[in-house]
Amino acid sequence: MARLQILFSAPDARWEDYRDALPKALKEAGIDASLARDLPADTVDYIVYAPNDGLSDFAPFTRTRAVLSLWAGVESIAPNKSLTQPLTRMVDAGLEEGMVEWVCGHSLRYHLGMDAQIVNPSHAWSPTPPPLARNRRVSILGLGALGQACAKALRGLNFDVAGWSRSARNIEGITCFHGADGLNDILKRSDILITLLPLTEATQNLLNHARFAQLPKGAFLLNPGRGALIDDAALLDALASGQIAHATLDTFRIEPLPRDHPFWAHPQITVTPHIASETRPETASQVIAENIRRCEAGEPLLFEVDRARGY
Repeated sequence: MARLQILFSAPDARWEDYRDALPKALKEAGIDASLARDLPADTVDYIVYAPNDGLSDFAPFTRTRAVLSLWAGVESIAPNKSLTQPLTRMVDAGLEEGMVEWVCGHSLRYHLGMDAQIVNPSHAWSPTPPPLARNRRVSILGLGALGQACAKALRGLNFDVAGWSRSARNIEGITCFHGADGLNDILKRSDILITLLPLTEATQNLLNHARFAQLPKGAFLLNPGRGALIDDAALLDALASGQIAHATLDTFRIEPLPRDHPFWAHPQITVTPHIASETRPETASQVIAENIRRCEAGEPLLFEVDRARGY
C-alpha cells in the first residue's frame, strides 16, 4: 500500500503543536503516512484543517478522502460549496474535559454566590447560605458530546439538570426537552442557563428579548458555545432590567472582543477570552489518526458533519 499523503492546512502555531504529536499518533495507529504543509492538490489523501489558514477551494483535491477539522465548530466550513469530501469536526478528550471544568466552575461560582465574598469592600456580613445544588435548576442548550458531558458532570454535583436539543434525546439522570415547545419549557426552569449549541441559521440570535423574558427573574447565563447564539443588545437589556443577574461569556461575534465593546466594562458581565475549551494536540491527534484508520478500513467516520444540519 502506498504511503498516505496528509496535508496539514493550519496556521504556523498549530503546526508547532502538531508536527510531532500527529506523526506519533499515526504511527501508533499503524498508519504509514507523510505529513506536510504544502502538497500538490491531486496527491493529497487527507486534509487536517483549521479554517483560519486561508484554504477555501477544495475542488482541486480530487483524491482527498476526508477533511478533518481541528475545530469543534464547523459553521465557517460546512457551507463551502467546493467541499464535497466528508468533513469531520473535532471532539477529543482534552476539549471535553476543559469544557466540563469551565462549565462546572462558573456554575458553582453562581450557585454559591462567590462574587459577593471575593469582592466585599464594605465588609458586609451576610451569613445566608446558598440553596443545596439539588434545589438549583441548571439547563443546557445543546446535547452533543460536550453538552452531555457537562450535563452528567453537573448532575454528579447533584444539580437539577435539564437539557434541550432539536430532536428527542434520552439521557439517564437528565430531564430532556426538544423542539420548539421544549425550548419554551426549559427556559422557564433555568436558574442557570448554559449554551452549547452549534451556530446555524436556526440558532443565530436564538437568545433574544422574547426568550430572555422566559427565564426566571435573576437567572444566570453561561455562553461557552458560539457568540452569535446571543442577541447582544437583548442581553444588555435583560441585564439592565434584572431579568438576568449576571452573564459569563467565552465566545463573541468578533474575536478578540474589541477593547471598546460594552461587555468589557459591564459590571454584570464576565468576559473570558475563548478559553472554556481548547483542543489538545496529543488527544486530538489520536482522534485524527483513528478517523484516517477508519476511512482506510471502510468504517464510519467519527464526528462526521451532517451538511443538511450544519453540524
